[in-house]
Amino acid sequence: METPVKRYPFRFTPLVTALCCLGLALSAAGIGLTTWQFVGFLGGDISSAYEWMKYILLYFVAIALAVLLSAMLIRSQYVIDERYLVTQFGIIKSKYDLKTVYSVHLFRGTGKLAVYFDDYKTKYIVIIVKESWYDDFVRTIMERNPRIAFSFSTAEEEEAVKKDRDKK
Repeated sequence: METPVKRYPFRFTPLVTALCCLGLALSAAGIGLTTWQFVGFLGGDISSAYEWMKYILLYFVAIALAVLLSAMLIRSQYVIDERYLVTQFGIIKSKYDLKTVYSVHLFRGTGKLAVYFDDYKTKYIVIIVKESWYDDFVRTIMERNPRIAFSFSTAEEEEAVKKDRDKK
């Protein structure tokens, strides 16, 4: 029996969401301003290759920014299928084979979930989803690969580790 693909949307901070919306607004303003200037250009000497290249470049940059920011807001997610953990950040995708996942650790003090790919905890990714989805995410990834270990640490344990690290 094939298990269904699970999707977990990326959780953006309000600041990042606001900056993306600001970027979309600036992109729309750039398209509007470029269009206004282009209409004025069409009423004059249209033989200048420099002016044509300028408008093409301005449109390209404004549209590319709008596409990238929209894709980031719409399609940023973690996908767990039968064999892979896929991180998708807009149009950028990274695929990790679930066989290479060593362990998952929940840092309760900081509210972060980390997926480790080695025993030394040097290769990892941090999962940023709603905290209420952590249990389902961990359960799903462990169902796909039962060899994955799960651990967690409390805020007090994290503080003790931080103090020990600061002493060194």
